[in-house]
Amino acid sequence: MSASLERSLQDIVGAGQVLTAVADMAPYLTDWRGRYSGAALCVVRPGNTEEVARVVARCAEAGVAVVAQGGNTGLVGGATPLAGDSGAQVLVSLARLSRIRAIDLDNNTITVEAGCILQQVQRAAADAGRLFPLSLAAEGSATIGGNLSTNAGGVQVLRYGNMRELTLGLEVVLADGRVWNGLRGLRKDNTGYDLKHLFIGAEGTLGLITAAVLKLFPAPRASALAWVAVADPAAAVALLRRLREQCGERVTAFEIVGRPALELVLEHIPAARDPLPEAHAWQVLVELTDTLAGFDLDAALESVLDAEIEAGRVQDVVIAKSGAQAAALWRLRENISEAQRIEGISIKHDIAVPVSAISEFIGRADAALTRRFPGVRIVCFGHIGDGNLHYNQSKPAAQANADFIEQSGAVNRIVHDLVHELSGSISAEHGLGQLKRLEIRRYKSAVELELMRRVKAALDPQGLLNPGKVL
Repeated sequence: MSASLERSLQDIVGAGQVLTAVADMAPYLTDWRGRYSGAALCVVRPGNTEEVARVVARCAEAGVAVVAQGGNTGLVGGATPLAGDSGAQVLVSLARLSRIRAIDLDNNTITVEAGCILQQVQRAAADAGRLFPLSLAAEGSATIGGNLSTNAGGVQVLRYGNMRELTLGLEVVLADGRVWNGLRGLRKDNTGYDLKHLFIGAEGTLGLITAAVLKLFPAPRASALAWVAVADPAAAVALLRRLREQCGERVTAFEIVGRPALELVLEHIPAARDPLPEAHAWQVLVELTDTLAGFDLDAALESVLDAEIEAGRVQDVVIAKSGAQAAALWRLRENISEAQRIEGISIKHDIAVPVSAISEFIGRADAALTRRFPGVRIVCFGHIGDGNLHYNQSKPAAQANADFIEQSGAVNRIVHDLVHELSGSISAEHGLGQLKRLEIRRYKSAVELELMRRVKAALDPQGLLNPGKVL
């Protein structure tokens, strides 16, 4: 990095907020999974939108690339700078942009900065008697900016939608350092292109999101939670259909967990235990919530489950009778990714297919992978209520697994080709990042890719925003 650029950045944010020492930068340069490590000229930590704008403008003048980062909890290398000679990049950490700017109870909105931790926003909403419904395993460290940049989903998309549906307005620093202030809390605004949707899910390749207006909802006053053993994925889909018919939008979460996923949690997560006396191949975690305290959710849930037991689709059930029991059941689901990280590297897929195709996908993909790779361990879990599965493969033995990872291309071809055949997506909520930027070319049409490149060229003509990601 030139001395003049370093001095300019220090003048903007303060010398203490420009990190250049290897040890100081190290936590920012490797992703959470440890799969990607990159290089940067420096790490800059601006404290407000004006500083972000001035940093980006200065980098644009110098022709230096910018990589935005929030909580560094991404799973596809999207917020990790490139390695080697491509590392002539400035990493801009938005963690210091952490203010709750406003809460509007009549409009049911909260305006927050990009560096706010998701859990911080959840608590601010709860303190105001409202709910911000985005919920995911990394909510204690993931930031709103990262959630927006990857269009995060989590466990309550079934009822509330993903970040795209939860966002009304954005503030964005553009590639030349100008600021687009689109912080409008409107649910109706038909005055041209809805620009915010260009930046949501773009992984920082079109602009740096610095703040957002997010939707709030009435806080639930009653809940019911059950851990349900089902005969197979088809039975899980049938149960979901029955629950939605009988309980409507009270169905807040519906998560499927295959036995190998649960076994990893039981092995690696302290105090984890199987809620049921017998081992089952498939289980789902079902949550109902209601803003009416008088509605008997437990009775509604039990009524549906009793009918499914009689039909042979449900094999066993435990219904949480306390907040502590509910929290313990949720921990089984939420700690799957952490248990996998402890177990070691695996081939990971974050796919989506229509809910009606879930059973077919699992059956056909399992069969094809088992034929091609005897002894493969398939860890399948995820948000079956919205068609999003985390579908991961490894070998149980460490040495065999190290060799198996070399087969990632062949495994991806089986999984992704089937997803495409079933009109699905090879990235449901994690993004493309570095991991899938080349893979997506096989599945998007030439027209789609051309349109994406045109948008990128229009908003980032120098190609300096998060290069080597998405496209």
